[in-house]
Amino acid sequence: MKSESYRVRVLGSSDIQAMREMLVAFGEAFEDKPTYTQHQPTDTYLKELLSSPTFIAVAALSEAKVIGGLAAYALPKFEQARSEIYIYDLAVLESYRRQGIATAMIQELKKLAKSLGAYVIFVQADHGDDPAINLYTKLGVREDVLHFDILPGDGDA
Repeated sequence: MKSESYRVRVLGSSDIQAMREMLVAFGEAFEDKPTYTQHQPTDTYLKELLSSPTFIAVAALSEAKVIGGLAAYALPKFEQARSEIYIYDLAVLESYRRQGIATAMIQELKKLAKSLGAYVIFVQADHGDDPAINLYTKLGVREDVLHFDILPGDGDA
C-alpha cells in the first residue's frame, strides 16, 4: 500500500465514531483488545474528551477506516506560561506499518503543537520496543529516565 493511500487529521468533538475505531486500532496494535474495547466510554464522555483543550487525538485513515492513531495530552506548565505535549499512545495497524504513517501523525501533532504554543512534545518508549525507539530517535532527542507508577490511595505507603 502506497503512502498516498492514507490521510491524517486531528479529531474533533463530532468524531466520536472515529475515536471508537481508533480505540479498536490501539487494541489490535497493542494486542490488548480488552483494555481498549470492553469498557469504552459513553458518547458523552468521548465528545467532552475530544472537546477538551488538553486532549489531542490524531487519526490516520485509509478510505474511511482508521488505520492508526495518536493520543496526546497538552500539559499546561506552572513555571512559565507555556505547555508541553505528551504522546500517550501511538499505534498503526500491522498491515499498514513502515509506510510513514506514524511519522505523519507526529508531523500533524507538531503543527498543532506549534499553533498551541507548546515548547516541546515528549513521549516514552519501553525497552525492547525497537520500532518505537527507532522512530522517536529519528524525530527527537533521547533522554534516559526512570518511570514510576504511584497508586492512588490514602497516603499510607
